[in-house]
Amino acid sequence: MPTPETGPSPSDHLLPEGAIGSADRKRQPSGDEARGRAMRAAIAVIAEKGSAAVRMSDIAERAGMSTGHILYHFGKKDRLLLEVLAWSQADLWTRFQQAADEAASPAEKLDLFVRFYLPRHQGDERYALWTRVLAQRHDEAGRRILTELLDGWDERLDAILREGRDLGQFADVDLPEFTIRAVAMLSGLSEDVMLGRSRWQHASPHAFALSALERELRPAVPTERS
Repeated sequence: MPTPETGPSPSDHLLPEGAIGSADRKRQPSGDEARGRAMRAAIAVIAEKGSAAVRMSDIAERAGMSTGHILYHFGKKDRLLLEVLAWSQADLWTRFQQAADEAASPAEKLDLFVRFYLPRHQGDERYALWTRVLAQRHDEAGRRILTELLDGWDERLDAILREGRDLGQFADVDLPEFTIRAVAMLSGLSEDVMLGRSRWQHASPHAFALSALERELRPAVPTERS
């Protein structure tokens, strides 16, 4: 359930410049315009109230649309939150890839991966949205979307590990097994951050996670023969 440690909040980087103004409220949008407007409004309201307190009427009011129009496009709140999460993650992956493309080494990309995965702070709304959506009951289509989102981070970590191994900068670890353990560790640390556990008041979860991963990935030093 990744989130960026640095950068703007979800509402900051997904809402377009300028609020939804009165001119936009004079007509009910349709199709992709309506879905985009509803999701931008949902992100803004979630950032203000938290995902648990959001009502469809709140989203409709922010979007300048009727509640019935919101329901027409998304059916129910749970579906809207799932689509907002998917949209938000796509934005996060874009920003991660942009940063990774500028990184000088696989080690720097690994650092970025950890930073983007962990919550930025206790109560990070993107991570809170992950928690809420995962707790919902989903149909087959919803489960497929969530699986693709979760697998997407595994695939990105796997790519970093393969690059580092091929360049001789990382040890030749069992990639599937290492990825499972790495993501499980990051998820556990994320829960600690969201709960505000005291163990992290004077320590960095990012530094802890990165150090643990780097220890396992450090290539063995060849021994000299006598």
